[in-house]
Amino acid sequence: MPDADVEGQCDDPRERIKVVRLGLGSIMAIEITHVRFGSTKKTEDEIVKYKWKNVSTGKVGENDKPSLVAWVDDKTNTAYVGSGANRVNVASVHPENTKPYLRTYADGKWTNNLVSLPTF
Repeated sequence: MPDADVEGQCDDPRERIKVVRLGLGSIMAIEITHVRFGSTKKTEDEIVKYKWKNVSTGKVGENDKPSLVAWVDDKTNTAYVGSGANRVNVASVHPENTKPYLRTYADGKWTNNLVSLPTF
């Protein structure tokens, strides 16, 4: 599946977003395994840090939200949650009036797989 930009909208029609869909032909792929929230509100935009595992090397690491959003926006990289049949791609969301964040995107719909991950 080639990389492609897709324009879309969230549930709030006033919020224009950019979805970056990530394909399988990427140079580097990571599985996001844990998240840290910045408040008691448990939504994708409140995640401030991510733990991940490089699927090729087994290396583990963590990044803050701005650096991982930038990494995902580089189309040579792929991030996902889960494995096998439960694997869901991670995309960046760029709302007009707030900072970008990551969210899972599968079958043409936004999903909340990141929110369901263990916290650290």
